[in-house]
Amino acid sequence: MGRLTFLNGERVTLDDRTLSHLYRVMLTKMRNKEGFHLTWLDDPSVGGGRTTMWIHPETSFVCTISTPIDRYDPAWIEELTVAANSVVGLTPMAEPDPDAATASARVPAPTSAKR
Repeated sequence: MGRLTFLNGERVTLDDRTLSHLYRVMLTKMRNKEGFHLTWLDDPSVGGGRTTMWIHPETSFVCTISTPIDRYDPAWIEELTVAANSVVGLTPMAEPDPDAATASARVPAPTSAKR
C-alpha cells in the first residue's frame, strides 16, 4: 500500500498501482503550475465521508510507494488527467478495462481510501 502524506497531517492510503498513476498526474499538473482538487473517500474506520484538498504547485507532500510499478496504463493516465482538468477533480478511480468504450465516455468512480 502506498501513502500520500501532506504537510497539514492529512494522509491518504491507496494501493501502489493506483497511487503511482495518481502521483504521475499530480506531478504533471504541478510542473505545469496548475492547481486542482484531489478528492477521496475516507475509510469507515475514521468515520467515513469524503475529503477534498486543493493542491497547487506550493503544496508540500510526501508520496510513499511500497512496490514501484514498472508499466503505466496510458488510458488510465488520460482518464485521471481529464478528471483533474474538470470540475470533478482528481479522484482515485478503477483502472479502465481495455475492452471498454473510450476514456472520455467513462465517469470517474471514486474508490475507498484510508486516512
